[in-house]
Amino acid sequence: MKAIVLASASPRRRELLELLGLPFVVRTVEVDETPRPGETPEVLVARLSATKAAAVAHGLKDGLVVAADTVVALDGEVLGKPYDAAQAAEMLRRLRDRRHAVHSGVTVVDAVSGRAAIHLSDTAVWMRDYSDAEIAAYVAGGDPLDKAGAYAIQHADFRPVARIRGCFTGVVGLPLGALSDGLAHFGVALPVDLAAVCRGWTGYPCCREKP
Repeated sequence: MKAIVLASASPRRRELLELLGLPFVVRTVEVDETPRPGETPEVLVARLSATKAAAVAHGLKDGLVVAADTVVALDGEVLGKPYDAAQAAEMLRRLRDRRHAVHSGVTVVDAVSGRAAIHLSDTAVWMRDYSDAEIAAYVAGGDPLDKAGAYAIQHADFRPVARIRGCFTGVVGLPLGALSDGLAHFGVALPVDLAAVCRGWTGYPCCREKP
């Protein structure tokens, strides 16, 4: 099996990839994540994940490169990572007690051939009606500053999300179902039960659960 390379410095994505039971190494690259004029969230995450994967693959002689990108969209507006605590608090107030969408793109690239498989994950997220005091406490801890939309669905204390429809791990930043589809495109079979490990880590039913 080809070596797997994760093109991300995110500890959350590393933790999620570890759930699949596949050995991997990490290589990082900086890319411009500025949305293009008129670019939809779906096109944005596909483009950025593909750009990251291609940039890392360019410096390798072999292997499968995995890259991902995730954005939060409220009423069609992309909410990226907040610049500071004040913007984080503003985003959380806007999202409070409302539904929004989380879009994730996953790209797997073969470093030798340059072939790429891009898969998307879209999840509907309903936020709970948290208080201003809860926002202030969460922002003071610094957690929102490196998160799209200024929140982590898995945060044990804040717990901002009331419910979702779709992929929990996609909201975290690496949709495991979409990733498994990308790896399967290159003949990589998972050594674990995807639905079981996903459910065990998230505490939510996996979007790949069999009825």
